[in-house]
Amino acid sequence: MERRRFLGGAAAVAAAPVLTARPEVADTAAGQAAALRLSTTAYRRLDGSTPSRDLVEAVRGHLRLIQTVAQNANVTARARLAAVASEAASLAGWLYWDMGDTGSARTWYGSAIKAARSAGDPLLTAYQSGSLAQFEAHAGNGVEALNRARKARRALGDNAPPVADAWLSSVEALGHAAAGDRRAADKALVVSRAAAEALPEDPPPWPWVFTFSPEKVAAARVTCGARLGLADWVLSEDVEALVTGHAKQRALLALDIAAGHLAAGRVEAAFALAGRALDAGLQYRSGRIVERAREVRRSLTTTSPPKVMRNFDERLHDVHL
Repeated sequence: MERRRFLGGAAAVAAAPVLTARPEVADTAAGQAAALRLSTTAYRRLDGSTPSRDLVEAVRGHLRLIQTVAQNANVTARARLAAVASEAASLAGWLYWDMGDTGSARTWYGSAIKAARSAGDPLLTAYQSGSLAQFEAHAGNGVEALNRARKARRALGDNAPPVADAWLSSVEALGHAAAGDRRAADKALVVSRAAAEALPEDPPPWPWVFTFSPEKVAAARVTCGARLGLADWVLSEDVEALVTGHAKQRALLALDIAAGHLAAGRVEAAFALAGRALDAGLQYRSGRIVERAREVRRSLTTTSPPKVMRNFDERLHDVHL
């Protein structure tokens, strides 16, 4: 209970400076939606430095509050609040994914899509469909990932902002890689990088909360290469890719790079890197990172493992997340 109160207070502190900068929001319903959205943003920022297990209950409480406010709102306000609920549900899906609870993650991503449709917002619907497509690609469900990406593009129609095309192309690359299609993955990555390099320097439109850059395309190529067993894809982009994201995201990328080293026969380098990524996984109690570490370990079978590999096995042996 104390932890939940602390996180709720942290979100309020993070949101406060922005709230005081919005005196023009006079309408009560619009003001409620704005305040709730700012809280979602605060929780999202905390994700980079907070274990998801410590954050998820606060986010679920936040979702209950959004639902309560929506029940007492008029029809117009409910559409606005449905968009806010969609963002918060997507964040819940992300947190459960990091915890390694893929069933709950899939459920929350589905809820985010439904709420976006209720809001009548095609751009938000496309973003949430693309987020679920990305999740399915990482889960190894290539066909489902590509189906979800197609639905995202249909929701966008002909008026998609440039960042949507750049991002969705990278998601499609992950889907093709999960399906084992190297050529299609490469084609999608080329399209994504060209689109990312042409993006204006202005902040991306909502609901994109982070800038999409060529470095993020490099990270996608690393992940695709790890999935396809292509050491050259992984190791040619590793330095550029590792400048993206927060500590948990960089740990996952490091494990993909470790997989690239294994594909190149560099066992000691692979497990030295994987060990450092595992440190982050244990620090943040991330089930997703730990499980990815186990996948990397399972990819190599040897009768005489080197010391760095034996040490890695010992550390994994007693981990239960």
